[in-house]
Amino acid sequence: MYWYHWITLGSLGICFANSLVHFLRLIRLGKPMDYSSPAGKIIPSIQYSFTGAMNPVKKESAFLHLPTYFAGIIYHLGTFLSILMFFLIWSDLPLQDILIYSIVSFLLISFSCGIGILIKRLLKKGLRDLSNPDDYLSNLLVTGFQLMTGIVLLWNQAYPAYFILSSLLLLYFPLSKLKHAIYFFAARYHLGFFFGWRGIWPPKKLERNGGWEN
Repeated sequence: MYWYHWITLGSLGICFANSLVHFLRLIRLGKPMDYSSPAGKIIPSIQYSFTGAMNPVKKESAFLHLPTYFAGIIYHLGTFLSILMFFLIWSDLPLQDILIYSIVSFLLISFSCGIGILIKRLLKKGLRDLSNPDDYLSNLLVTGFQLMTGIVLLWNQAYPAYFILSSLLLLYFPLSKLKHAIYFFAARYHLGFFFGWRGIWPPKKLERNGGWEN
């Protein structure tokens, strides 16, 4: 392995160790405690939290900003693809040209979505007022990671820059908002628990006569 491989390997180990601490902390905290009397069922609500509640038409912040919502989905898919490619690139596995060009094309689209989201955050006052340096740095690192993944697939000379950027992203991950990748599932579980306990989720169906039923 080259020197940049060793740096990235060390960064990956640090990232994994820190992420494991966050995960074990979630496990130690356990499920939410609610001392009120339950008004609904927990399990169906948790299931709904991970399914129907994720539908953009159910989220005001999504259906009022559908272009941004779908850009965010593409951006996240590009991130997942880049992570997969990180391990394939590390393993130096050969890929067919048609597959490489397809991946690079998609990463170019997801990179553009990331830049668009960043520009919107910079230009829209409401978003800008709610933002902090971590919001911008996280976007820049992930967007740059996607771009460098596409570049290194086409140009092997970019290996050192690619692995250095990957190392920076790995080291920054557990210190930033990016660790929501760990907390996402716990957050959706707690949300489902809260609304299920109170009998709010899953939503009731509206009957034709105007009444409500489960």
